[in-house]
Amino acid sequence: MVSARIASIHESTTLKISATAKKLTASGLDIIDMGVGEPDFDTPKHIVEAGCNSIRMGETHYAPTGGIPELRQAIAEKLNRENLIHSTAEDVIVTPGAKMAVFAAIQALLQEGEECILIGPSWVSYEPSVAFAGGSVVWGEVDADFMPQNIAEKISPKTRMIIINSPSNPTGAVFERPVLEEIRDLAIDHDLFVISDEIYEKIIYDHEHISMGSLPGMEERTVTINGFSKAYAMTGWRLGYLTGPKETMKWVIRLLSHSVSQATTFVQRAGVVALQGPEDDVDMMVAEFRARRDLLVAGLKSLGIPCSVPGGAFYVFPDVSGFGGGDLFTERLLKEALIAATPGSAFGPGGRDYVRLSYATSQNRIRQALERIEKLIM
Repeated sequence: MVSARIASIHESTTLKISATAKKLTASGLDIIDMGVGEPDFDTPKHIVEAGCNSIRMGETHYAPTGGIPELRQAIAEKLNRENLIHSTAEDVIVTPGAKMAVFAAIQALLQEGEECILIGPSWVSYEPSVAFAGGSVVWGEVDADFMPQNIAEKISPKTRMIIINSPSNPTGAVFERPVLEEIRDLAIDHDLFVISDEIYEKIIYDHEHISMGSLPGMEERTVTINGFSKAYAMTGWRLGYLTGPKETMKWVIRLLSHSVSQATTFVQRAGVVALQGPEDDVDMMVAEFRARRDLLVAGLKSLGIPCSVPGGAFYVFPDVSGFGGGDLFTERLLKEALIAATPGSAFGPGGRDYVRLSYATSQNRIRQALERIEKLIM
């Protein structure tokens, strides 16, 4: 027997699709993997060397649950400098991946029976994390550009928090200041917390990244989530962090101390170097992602597939309602075109007419994918 709570949670669709793509590739099929949610670049060499040096120095033992002091300090300095979030090292908690930071924040804040507003379509792991805490999700609406609308109508006496993700996975939408201020005003008026997942903050093209926690009135009601996976191509290293109100951070530490204990010690040492070292590799990666975005968006539009231009992250979220909807189109992509993608329904009910395509693959593979899609739909 398994607990009802665990049985109610489905496996991550994105990870499942990624595993399927790898399995099919290993069998000899020429799969173009556009379902993957990680950069296809190597971790910068100076970061790798820092991790290796840490191992050689014997830093392979336990560290404090909240993280090594040097990394917490480096993160706090980064938050003050880049995000305009007032933070000290004591306000920062390091986690084994940003996913754990999201999970821990939700468990610390959400009571049984309370509601969390997700601005759909949203990342696949938010809803299961809410369910695990005994809460329920209320889906907020978005407009044609995936900007939130009518959020006030979704607030009830049970509402505890709003989760935002900008730049967004899966849409690539970037929330600009007026949008954030509107959510800020709702949070203050209704005494809500906001969890702001900013993992894609450095992969941004045409906008300025603004942190919710930097807005007046939000310092004590925002938990900011971030990490190293996307910006520094460190997905396998599992290194994230969160910061927020001191009382909330106290309960997060308690949860982590009885679950994951800590992020790996030598990985944390590499994180210090990532934050304090050169950003040339990040700039190169973002420039390449921009070129791939432009290539993919233009190609899809030329095939008559509606697609908004993402302002950040490395996904497009085209409307495939004219081709049977997201689930059917994703199935056909894999079976008939050998392209792995993620159905929009994985990101909530508002995504049913869409499919997420990752452009964390080479421009040559994107061109091949467009050729295969053209054959599929023509």
